[in-house]
Amino acid sequence: MPAPIAPRPRDPRLDFFRGLGMFIILIAHITNNPWTLWIPARFGFSDATEMFVFCSGMASALAFGAVFSSAGWAMGCLRVVHRIWQVYWVHIGVFFTTLVLMLAINQTGAFSRDEVGALNLYPFLNTTGPNLLGLFTLTYVPNYFDILPMYLVILALIPVMMALARIDARLAILASLTLWLAATAGLNLPAELWFAKASARDWFFNPFAWQVLFFCGFALMMGWLPAPPVSRGLIVLAAAIVLLSVPLAWHKIIATSEAIRDWRRDWAVLFDKSDFGLLRMIHFLALAYLAWVCAGPMGARLRQGGWRGRGIALMSRVGQQSLAVFATSMVLARVLGAVLHAGGGGPLAALMVNLAGFAAIIGVAQLTAAIKRQPWKTAIPPRQNPEVSRPSPTALMAEMRT
Repeated sequence: MPAPIAPRPRDPRLDFFRGLGMFIILIAHITNNPWTLWIPARFGFSDATEMFVFCSGMASALAFGAVFSSAGWAMGCLRVVHRIWQVYWVHIGVFFTTLVLMLAINQTGAFSRDEVGALNLYPFLNTTGPNLLGLFTLTYVPNYFDILPMYLVILALIPVMMALARIDARLAILASLTLWLAATAGLNLPAELWFAKASARDWFFNPFAWQVLFFCGFALMMGWLPAPPVSRGLIVLAAAIVLLSVPLAWHKIIATSEAIRDWRRDWAVLFDKSDFGLLRMIHFLALAYLAWVCAGPMGARLRQGGWRGRGIALMSRVGQQSLAVFATSMVLARVLGAVLHAGGGGPLAALMVNLAGFAAIIGVAQLTAAIKRQPWKTAIPPRQNPEVSRPSPTALMAEMRT
């Protein structure tokens, strides 16, 4: 019997930065949230989506790489299919839960904004039959619900990349870069295939483009790409890229500079979000390198005691349960956005709404972790000696005869 596959130890940097990304994603998805003016995306080309995808690639290498290496390609494929199955139903659940909640909010009459219309979900309600088919086949992908479908397609590419890597890891890297170039040339998937009026809209997050960032993280953890050295020259270069991006991305500077507005219009392809423009990749890798250096070797600076250690542990716990937290935040953000709008959107309302959201996703992370430990198993008291506590069948028959 083969020995069980031992998972690689968790990397504290991965959990911490994935958790940080979950908080930023929540802030970004609360509609008209003034806190979004201060998230990293407002000062550069990349945002929390890059963090989510890159860290997912790293986590997937940890989760699936050992299976492919130790149990073979077929078992690795089976492990990936299991994860696809899980994520697929989370996507369906997020869509219907959000839709029902938005319908309920509209029905209360207490909110002035049409929350269903704000998500552009009336096409689904008006022609439910065809779009229900599209939803389940991922050919109807509304904009707000497009991250998990992208992740599903990327997961499905893992067996392909692993098969190529068995020949030569460079083939997998070349295939990923080729798909990225094909995506910029128009390769994508239909997002509104079943609309009554034909629509040419494709997926907002083009999976064939975004996979290059996923497999960048994947390749680093698999050893296909070497980890960059810590050097003063690279630190200066990364910091320069981040700083030079600020005037090209910060809304206050853009609003006052016609030259920058013209540049952004003429070169939008370089930072296009749908097809993952080149500047988004460069900016994110620069940020990731600086974060990697700041975390220290093997995340040494993330291993602290006291209140800092407790804060890091809490952030990491959110990162460890990223799928459950992400699904919750996508649903919760729309509800919190409706509440924020009804409350006038002022600083106090924004503070209360964002803090409530933080508390909710922390609670979900803690609850998910507790459930995964299966506490009901340890809650069952140990059985007494069955020879003493239970009469034998022969004794039972004798007692019945008497």
